[in-house]
Amino acid sequence: MTFSLLNQTASLPEVGWDGPQCDKLWRYNQHYFDDLNACDADARIAWHIDLLLAWVEENPPGEGTGWEPYPTSLRIVNWIKWALAGNALPTECIQSLAVQVRWLMRRLEWHLLANHLFANAKALVFAGLYFEGSEAHRWLDMGMKILAHELPEQILPDGGQFELSPMYHALAIEDVLDVVNIMRAYTAALGPVHEQCLAQCEGRLPAMRRWLNTMCHPDGEIAFFNDAACGVAPSSAELDDYARRLGYGAALELQEYMWLADSGYARLAQGGAVLIVDMARVGPDYLPGHAHADTLSFEFSFQGQRIFVNSGTSIYGAGPERLRQRGTPAHNTVTVNGRNSSDVWSGFRVGRRAYPMNAGISSKAGALFAHAGHDGYRHLPGCPVHQRSWALSSNRMIVEDSISVSSLPGEARFHLHPDVRVQQVGPGDGTLTAREGRLLYWNTHGCPAQVESTSWHPEFGISQPNYCIVVALREGRATFELSWI
Repeated sequence: MTFSLLNQTASLPEVGWDGPQCDKLWRYNQHYFDDLNACDADARIAWHIDLLLAWVEENPPGEGTGWEPYPTSLRIVNWIKWALAGNALPTECIQSLAVQVRWLMRRLEWHLLANHLFANAKALVFAGLYFEGSEAHRWLDMGMKILAHELPEQILPDGGQFELSPMYHALAIEDVLDVVNIMRAYTAALGPVHEQCLAQCEGRLPAMRRWLNTMCHPDGEIAFFNDAACGVAPSSAELDDYARRLGYGAALELQEYMWLADSGYARLAQGGAVLIVDMARVGPDYLPGHAHADTLSFEFSFQGQRIFVNSGTSIYGAGPERLRQRGTPAHNTVTVNGRNSSDVWSGFRVGRRAYPMNAGISSKAGALFAHAGHDGYRHLPGCPVHQRSWALSSNRMIVEDSISVSSLPGEARFHLHPDVRVQQVGPGDGTLTAREGRLLYWNTHGCPAQVESTSWHPEFGISQPNYCIVVALREGRATFELSWI
């Protein structure tokens, strides 16, 4: 039996279920059993049955990574989905499933909250409806109670999941659609309180779907803010298709400019150019574990191709590469005095963090504008504030930066997608060559610039070489202009 997870392949005889050869995130995915419900899963039914039985035999209750509450929650849901799709879950697995739910019920992740607690609740709802009897009713009631409390806490009024990661937001939409799906399949088992929770889930979906589409590039994939990578969550198109199969209409249409005021993100679109900007907090104050120091960063697409990209996420855990990917220099924003705008540390920790201020968007004379500041460098001499504005018109984008303490050194970075070729012509100008030879022209208006090599991480386990234009602020100011014909 071979697993290919997060772009890393390993065989079960070689690495087992909990050996040290693979990192914890890979192990988590190994225990999820996502492949049971993959698009072509019917071709592997015999293999899946063997794998299910092997898991039960080789993972005694309470032992190893697979019994941690989060992978247990996802596995419970996947096993039940597989059974409800018409597959015969072996008796040993049904018995194990009940043990897993009992184990989870005593280990709900109140200490972690957020997507972990939501996953726990979802698993309890699935198990409470799948099984019968008084114990199953208790599981269902607990799951519904948690969901009813967490939905208004975790889903902001503009539809965004409060950790402010497009990847985790997509997973949240899938969770809500799954809960709606199974509750509709067991309507006879629902009481008035359960029906209220169903209505609450359904009421959140339109804004959640619109939020995700707002945060996607024209290529249909998410922008990389905070922990985000492709290949983990379903795409926006896949989630829209799921919603339509449940009887919902098309997602709400996007306008020329979108302001997600509760989350702090904005999307500006002019012709073939799309600009997505981050004027958001790093996340909830009590739970910034998936935050990056990316305040006032942005991503930009032109004619359907990504041009400027944040560096993405390829690794979890603790270590220097994880810290680098979370740091300010890995994003399209400004570092001051060589510091991060928020104090990211360890694998999922944030100390001092930036708070945005005076954020907003506007439209004038055919151009679109966004502006904001943040105080993430307030610990430096003079308590500097970083202010940034973006202007997007039919043939150019202008990014202007200022630091209120002009004596401090600052650098603005503009990371290019690996498919974009960059040429520097003068000290502060050059060209970008996009797909099909399209030329874009960049100019720093007198600020010195240099092109550096770096890396982009579109998926977990993947690192691709790319380039970054680094612009030194002059007397606390810099202007970066991108134009096209």
